[in-house]
Amino acid sequence: MSDLLDGIETSTGAAPSFSVIFLHGLGADGNDFAPMVPQLVRPHWPALRFVFPHAPVRPITINGGMRMRGWYDIAAMDIASREDEAGVRQAIAQVQALIAREGERGVPPARVVLAGFSQGGAITLATGLRRTQPLAGLVALSTYLPLAAASIAESTIEARSTPVFMAHGQFDPIVPETLGRRSRDALTALGMAVQWHSYPMAHQVCPPEIAALTAWLDARLAASGN
Repeated sequence: MSDLLDGIETSTGAAPSFSVIFLHGLGADGNDFAPMVPQLVRPHWPALRFVFPHAPVRPITINGGMRMRGWYDIAAMDIASREDEAGVRQAIAQVQALIAREGERGVPPARVVLAGFSQGGAITLATGLRRTQPLAGLVALSTYLPLAAASIAESTIEARSTPVFMAHGQFDPIVPETLGRRSRDALTALGMAVQWHSYPMAHQVCPPEIAALTAWLDARLAASGN
């Protein structure tokens, strides 16, 4: 498994029984959301392992070909057009490998939450929909469903049982909220249970959003045998 993505990890206790894999946004790295852990976790929760992988470094077309960490290339401001299908599919495979590693470490898919912000959230949704062994939940922040038609067509019956938390900023200039709402509606049409939150913010995360996510995670942990 030497080809696994590098990243950082933190655990809230010994012998974690749940894992949260959190995918960062374009140009960031796994350190970006690690400071959120103390804000997110409740004292009564079981031990969790948080995995924050670093996306590969690649040239990003919209940024003049500058090399930076990204899950896939972005060609234009209209992020849902001219999509980098090869990059998205490669990222899905890389994340599936991380989920498989959690199983090898004693945390089965049913106790893994996959989360992500922006590009990371896009890969979260694209990966989660294709799972034949559903995850405990999907967290998609300030994001959208990439390769929408293909992702819907390739979604599995098993994956559609996965609960989803989505949150978006009403003034997001990077990923317009309309795109997030369209993705939410596509998931709902598949029969998925999507909890949607909208906040008066830009392309970011806010404290009320973290509080809502904590409550949602609390319910997921209880449903998964906490």
